[in-house]
Amino acid sequence: MTTDTTPDKAPIRAWLPGFVALAAIWGSSFLFIKVGVAELHPVQLTLYRVVAGALTLLVVLAMLRDRLPREPRVWAHLAVVAAFGVAVPFTLFGYGEQRVESMLAGIWNATTPLIVLPLAVLVFRTERLTVRRAVGLGMGFLGVLVVLGVWEGIGGAHFTGQLMCFGAAACYGVSIPYQKRFVAGSAHSGLSLSAAQLLLAAGQLAIVTPFVAGMPPLPTELSTGVLASVLTLGALGTGLAFVINMRNIRVAGASTASTVTYVIPIFAVLIGAVALDERLNWHQPVGALIVLLGVAVSQGVIGRRRPRPVVGVPAVPAAEPAIQR
Repeated sequence: MTTDTTPDKAPIRAWLPGFVALAAIWGSSFLFIKVGVAELHPVQLTLYRVVAGALTLLVVLAMLRDRLPREPRVWAHLAVVAAFGVAVPFTLFGYGEQRVESMLAGIWNATTPLIVLPLAVLVFRTERLTVRRAVGLGMGFLGVLVVLGVWEGIGGAHFTGQLMCFGAAACYGVSIPYQKRFVAGSAHSGLSLSAAQLLLAAGQLAIVTPFVAGMPPLPTELSTGVLASVLTLGALGTGLAFVINMRNIRVAGASTASTVTYVIPIFAVLIGAVALDERLNWHQPVGALIVLLGVAVSQGVIGRRRPRPVVGVPAVPAAEPAIQR
C-alpha cells in the first residue's frame, strides 16, 4: 500500500501498541499457514484467505463510505499487483511451509527489501543505487546464503521449501516497485486499492484453483483449528492488519511504521517455537540477523550520515519513504 508521509513526531505511547500488534499479527500468519496446509492444498488455503480478506476490506470500505476504483487502467495494473503481491506469494509460502518450519518462512519474508531494491533500481527505475545500498545488499545476500546453509549441500525437500519461501519474497520484490511505479500516483485511497487488489486476486485464484488442486472443501468440512486459521489469516492478517498499518503510518510516520519489517521475524520465531515446538539450526537465526542488518544498512537505518545544519538556516526533515505491503 502507499500513503502520504507523516513526520515522526508522535509520542511512542501513541503508536507502539499498534506497531507491536501489527508485528504480532503478521508474524503469526506463518503459524496459521502451517496449520492450514495440514488439511488444505496451498492454493485452496490462499483462495479462502484472500476471499476472507477481501470481504473484510469491503466491509471497512462501506463503513468509511469509500469506493473501489473505476478506471480500467488502474484495475489492469492492480491485476499485476494482485498476482505478484498476493496470489503467487501467498501460495508459495503455503507450498514452502509443507516442507519447512513456520519460523523459517517468517525469516525468509524479511528478505523482501533485498529483492525490492535491485528491481526498483534496474527495472522500474524508481530508486537510485548508492554505495551504502550496494553494501547493504551484499550483506543481505550473504545472510541468505547463511540461512540456506549452502555448505551443507543443496537439495532435498527442506532446501526446496526454503527456495519456495524465498520465491514468495521475490514476488513481493516485483509487486512493490511495480505498484510504486504504476499505481502509487492514483488518487484513490490505499484502502480502496488494497480491496480491489484482493478482489482481483480472489478472481485469479478462483479460476486457477480447480485446475491445480480441485474444488476446495466446504468450510463445514474443515476442522475447527484449520477453519479458525483460515478466518484469522483472511480477516485479521490480510484485512484488518491493513487498517492497523494505515493508522501506524498516520500516527508514527512512514519511516517508523516501515521498521515493523525487523520485528516480524522475531514474532514468527517465538510463535513457532511456543505453539509448534519448532527449532532452528544455529546458522538460520545467525543468517537472519545478517539479512536484517543488510536491510537496515540498505534502507539507511544504519550508517546514514546526518547532514550538519547550516548556522542560521533551519533544518528541514528528509522526506520519508512510503511503506508498501
